[in-house]
Amino acid sequence: MYELVVAVNIGIFVLLALSLNIITGYAGQPTLGHAAFFGIGAYTSAVLTAKLGFGFWLALPLAGVVAGLVGTVLGVGSLRVREDFLAVTTIGINFVVVAIFQYVSFFGASLGMAVPAAKIFGATMTTGGYLVLTVSLIVLTLLLCRRISSSWLGLALGGVRNEEQAAASLGIDVSKFKVIAFALGTALAGLAGSVYAHFMGFIMSSDFGFLTSVSILSMTVLGGMGTLRGPVVGAILLGLAPELFRFISDYRMLVYGGLLVVMMRFQHQGLLGDRSFLWNLITRALRRRAVPEMGRDSHG
Repeated sequence: MYELVVAVNIGIFVLLALSLNIITGYAGQPTLGHAAFFGIGAYTSAVLTAKLGFGFWLALPLAGVVAGLVGTVLGVGSLRVREDFLAVTTIGINFVVVAIFQYVSFFGASLGMAVPAAKIFGATMTTGGYLVLTVSLIVLTLLLCRRISSSWLGLALGGVRNEEQAAASLGIDVSKFKVIAFALGTALAGLAGSVYAHFMGFIMSSDFGFLTSVSILSMTVLGGMGTLRGPVVGAILLGLAPELFRFISDYRMLVYGGLLVVMMRFQHQGLLGDRSFLWNLITRALRRRAVPEMGRDSHG
């Protein structure tokens, strides 16, 4: 049972890392407030089910829609700020959202909100059910991200990431694609928030603070931004770390911050980025292994 709980929590952060990767990895827009949209999805789902009587399966997509709409507003706002100023703006949004949840009584204020458990065919969903749901969402998100990366949308987002002015000179509508990236990434974060709220059964504003945003960014950077494998591996590694190294749990943010500094200074591609040292070793080893096998096949 405990292992299933850990697996669900890691799966939720895999979703969050993949969603942030669309904004930061694909479109190159720095954001340090992604947990705000995680929280918007969680509180939207909580309000819809606990106060308005909606079922979980309707609240889940609506949570993504609401988070995506707020993210679209942020995307429009990002058109006026870039790079460091955008990162600072997203930090401010994270603090504002947390403050609203913390002080507005409709959202439970400092007491938090109880969230009804999700039901499927009239029965309360078990931890195993949440794991199946989370894995299903991860698979769908991976398929979406793969479709994006291999389409004209991925090419346009790559142009925005690499050089906005050059992309604009080639006829790419930079503003439109920035907004699309924010809308998609934040909507996926909202879905993750909905699953988290019902799985936990109780949420508080502190669950979605700036430190959570740092955790999500650390997972994405550690694994390798702009790839499918990177955010997944980064989320699994840093998700397991608190369980395997409980003796440093009080210093988790110090470790995450240190990882960010080290990775950005010495290996900004992450562990498994396209040009990272480790990924180059893996691909070379796979090529060496493939050559003898091809030789045996040709002789056979």
